[in-house]
Amino acid sequence: MHTMPLLKVSSVSRQFENTAAVDAVSFSQNKLEKIAIAGETGSGKSTLLKMIAGLIQPDTGSIHFDGELIAGPDDKLVPGHPAIAYLSQHFELQKFLRVEQVLEYANKLSPDEAGTLFEICRIDHLLKRKTDELSGGEKQRIAIARLLISAPRMLLLDEPFSNLDMTQRNTLKMVLEDLCKGLKITCILVSHDPQDVLTWADKILIMRNGKVVQKGTPENVYKMPVNAYTAGLFGKFSRVSVTETLLPLPGRSNIKRKELFVRPENLQLVPRGGKSVKGKITKVVFTGNSYELDVETEQEELTIQTDKNRYAAGDTVYISLSPAYIALLKKLNSR
Repeated sequence: MHTMPLLKVSSVSRQFENTAAVDAVSFSQNKLEKIAIAGETGSGKSTLLKMIAGLIQPDTGSIHFDGELIAGPDDKLVPGHPAIAYLSQHFELQKFLRVEQVLEYANKLSPDEAGTLFEICRIDHLLKRKTDELSGGEKQRIAIARLLISAPRMLLLDEPFSNLDMTQRNTLKMVLEDLCKGLKITCILVSHDPQDVLTWADKILIMRNGKVVQKGTPENVYKMPVNAYTAGLFGKFSRVSVTETLLPLPGRSNIKRKELFVRPENLQLVPRGGKSVKGKITKVVFTGNSYELDVETEQEELTIQTDKNRYAAGDTVYISLSPAYIALLKKLNSR
């Protein structure tokens, strides 16, 4: 039995002043699947999110939620969809009120359900506080609880991590995890900081200039970026030209890509000889749990991760692709 996706976005486009903010985007989302939309500022992420929320009218294409068309603001007096909650990055909480007053206002839940929600959002200890006595992370969790108290089925979050420190981010990730599991709420979030989405999402959409340039699991998007843009969003990489490289690639002839974008941990240092490329270390950087070596070879500049502290600039080293990465390449090429 093939279940219908909860959300189906079909060739949706939206122009502002003759530029396409969102350009023919399609994807679907199953119930409780966690989707993150990543990309640089101005890539169309927020516009797409607002169209899903029913707050911006698509020029073309359609968005269906649970089989029904989501009406845009042109078709509806009060924009938005009752089952879809949207939190903008510029949300406001009313000032000088106690948290419980802010939450009472929209409550459709029984006291027990509300209690569970406040616990999951980790705000049950804040109810008596005034809204101006809260940290950024606390305000955000209260804003999320305020949306969820009207019992929606989907939550859309625009840049929820952007003003939070590391601890608050981790708390928010746990909260979102628990909301999906405990309250059966399906989430989409937009972020330009992919480190936040890799650990959280089931599926990532990468946007650039209004188009989805890559979609897949966090692991696929991270390990096998389709271009330098996607590669760069998720951290350091080396650009390896398949045609010219001296790195030993598996059954080279059948690799369809002209270039590979290889993460530092996908390269390894090997003893001299065998299948490897010779290079000279130009820089050594300590990253906390390992070292990153910048190495110049005849063909390219590579960044390699190693846990050994025995290298210095000027050293000659020999490099090959890691066995795990070669296995991944083979797997992808056999498809």
